[in-house]
Amino acid sequence: MDGVNHLLFVGALIMFAGILLGAFSSRFGIPFLLVFLVVGMLAGKDGIGGIAFADYRLAFFVGNLALAVILLDGGLRTRLATFRVALRPSLVLASFGVILTAVPVGLLAAWVLHLQWAAGLLLGAIVGSTDAAAVFSLLRTSGTRLNQRVANTLEIESGTNDPTAIFLTMMLIQYLMAPQSLRGLSLLRELGMQFGIGLALGVLFGRVMAWIMKRAAVGEGLSALLLCSGSVVGFTVVNALGGSGFVAVYLIGLVVGNRSRRTGENLLQAMDGMAWLAQSSLFLLLGLLVAPEQIPRVAVPALLVSLLLMLVARPLAVWLCLLPFRYAPREIAFMGWMGLRGAVPIVLAMFPLLAGVPDALLLFNVAFVVVLASLLLQGTSVPLAARLFGVGLPRRDEPRVHPTLSDDRLVVLEFGVGERSPLLDVDLRLMTLPAGARVLGVLRAGELLETGAAGNLCRRDVVMLIASDDEVDRLSDMFSRVDATASRRFYGDFVLEGGAAMADVCAAYGCELPPELAGLTLDEAMRRRVRRIVEGDAVQASRLLLIAREVADGRVVKVGLKLAAGK
Repeated sequence: MDGVNHLLFVGALIMFAGILLGAFSSRFGIPFLLVFLVVGMLAGKDGIGGIAFADYRLAFFVGNLALAVILLDGGLRTRLATFRVALRPSLVLASFGVILTAVPVGLLAAWVLHLQWAAGLLLGAIVGSTDAAAVFSLLRTSGTRLNQRVANTLEIESGTNDPTAIFLTMMLIQYLMAPQSLRGLSLLRELGMQFGIGLALGVLFGRVMAWIMKRAAVGEGLSALLLCSGSVVGFTVVNALGGSGFVAVYLIGLVVGNRSRRTGENLLQAMDGMAWLAQSSLFLLLGLLVAPEQIPRVAVPALLVSLLLMLVARPLAVWLCLLPFRYAPREIAFMGWMGLRGAVPIVLAMFPLLAGVPDALLLFNVAFVVVLASLLLQGTSVPLAARLFGVGLPRRDEPRVHPTLSDDRLVVLEFGVGERSPLLDVDLRLMTLPAGARVLGVLRAGELLETGAAGNLCRRDVVMLIASDDEVDRLSDMFSRVDATASRRFYGDFVLEGGAAMADVCAAYGCELPPELAGLTLDEAMRRRVRRIVEGDAVQASRLLLIAREVADGRVVKVGLKLAAGK
């Protein structure tokens, strides 16, 4: 019994310390995941904790389970409309991008670490894919709002690039252990099966889980457990059939999140806790595996590999893969820098250890340094990089969203009124709401008031509305606190309707109307220049810079306007 108490005490104390340190460090822009990784190292046998842990099989099992939960949570939060915007470029990055990244990194690693070329390429394959845990958590907790095309490209890429990295890793391990058994055609067939089976069964399991989630009479606290357990069943079945469970579980989350909106906010809140538990446990365990006294021996070559990966290989791969897709250079540059590495490379680095590959421990330690450098340099620079490359949108407060019981398409929104809220001293009866949106009432000091009785809104009021799920972003722009200075700097001082005639706007501001835009509205002119437009996209027309300020159903509803200097 004393042993059990000791184990519980140590485990809970490590988790407790990691969360407290993470909350403190986040004020300085240090990622939570980096803190958990360092806490795990400090608790290890060479740290102050003195815990001897070297069970790679257990860590591999926990890693796969945790990554399944993390990918499920990421898919659950991805809207299908924005998924379509970034699907094709993301898949190119998830396949060719991993290969284009792994090859130069692997060749440099073979040279600086004095390894044979195949072992060096194995290291390149291990660190070649971006990590879903790092991408999802950092984009959510950094306080940075990216334009949807960039954010979804990074998220979908990180959720679907694991099969390529696993394929390359297993192929190179097979070559190192038994070169004569390597068959190119069978390997390509295996890669196709991983993607194909993962895609097909992921969508199928997703539809089944969405159907179950709508009809299962379980409490709110059990809905996340039901989804997680069912999705892990799908994950294991797909793996057993030769597919990619990682792709499948991401798609399960995507389908459930877009087909079953009824349990939306409650489910997302519960899943958020599950995902954080998975991430923190995984990074603590991976930190325990590392022997800090071995890191200095590989620090210099590992840092060289890290710098090549971050500054050359990843940016070059992103640029080559996204050339056909009309991304702006600033978007390509940002995504080239944001190639975050996290738990996946460390989990993949266990494959050679479990297979008995020569120099496997060296590869593991180098992969760990690469992850540490990525979290420290790239992970802490998300807000700064978004500002420098111009892909960040003005921040806003998000409402609480409660899906209705009668219709999956309707949601109840709660907007709090603070001292800097745009709602302060506003009479709701004077506001023009989107079609179908209705104010339910105002909560004031625990009392629900009708719109007419509420008068001008006061501090600490809560405005409750019912609206279509498609109108959440538009209402958030209207009701949430936004940094006015940052908003004007980004969108300009003028706001126009998307239905305004391009000719009228050019005439009003004394600009020459481009012939190809004659007879078009601002919305039509912008969509002619930018395919699948998202908020933040800009179009230059004569001296007018048109910025998409509000986009609904693929159409520009509100347009920000900036004027260039006169000719």
